[in-house]
Amino acid sequence: MELLESLPVLLKSFWYIAIPTSLIFLIQTIITFTGLDVADGFDTDFHADAHDGDFQLFSLRNLINFLLGFSWTGISFYSTIGEHTWFLIVLSFVVGVLFVLLFFFVIKQVQKLAEDNSFQINNTLNKTAEVYLTIPENKTGKGKILISVNGAFHELEAMTESDRIPSGSSVKVIKVENNILIVETI
Repeated sequence: MELLESLPVLLKSFWYIAIPTSLIFLIQTIITFTGLDVADGFDTDFHADAHDGDFQLFSLRNLINFLLGFSWTGISFYSTIGEHTWFLIVLSFVVGVLFVLLFFFVIKQVQKLAEDNSFQINNTLNKTAEVYLTIPENKTGKGKILISVNGAFHELEAMTESDRIPSGSSVKVIKVENNILIVETI
């Protein structure tokens, strides 16, 4: 720490923030990527509408992200704009806030990956499909349809309560009975 003692006060302050913050960020990153991710470790008394889902505005992780952006921006731009102290502090503050917003954006994108897109037959209700194999009239037999659910095409058995529906026709799913789709022509 003797190296830091000879630095100007503002630059020394940025370094005193950057070193522990970077170490904590490194530990958080290792814990996250090894699957040992736990909560921030403390709960704040602030429970206003400042969080969206799992994202809490006031958390240790966001404090670390802010301080990381704040301190390293101050260190990086000190030699360029160090004589304009207030501008450097404001710039560092803005970059710190941008780090928190960037983290928020990344978390939202990762949460989208966790959505359950598994196929459920009830998701076919009221969707349109194309008849793949002719569907016999009045539930006397089964045909097949091609239907898109959650961006994936499925070939499913279908029946109709009305007239025969030839291949290539467009149909709409009106109900599901015993995992068989009941369809009608459009």
